[in-house]
Amino acid sequence: MPAGVSWPRYLKMFTASMLAMFAGAEVVHRYYRPDLTIPEIPPKPGELRTELLGLKKGNDKAQPSQQ
Repeated sequence: MPAGVSWPRYLKMFTASMLAMFAGAEVVHRYYRPDLTIPEIPPKPGELRTELLGLKKGNDKAQPSQQ
């Protein structure tokens, strides 16, 4: 009995927690749409530009990252 609960209850809670974690990761991944390409030459400091593709409708220019 892990954590003082029965095995069936523990497994249900574990499964629900894992499903919630995977669903949340999927939602965030789809919202931010990360650029997973690897550039040949890394950008110089201050040259990296990021954008939220989901919010691009109102603003067509990418904003430089704040560091």
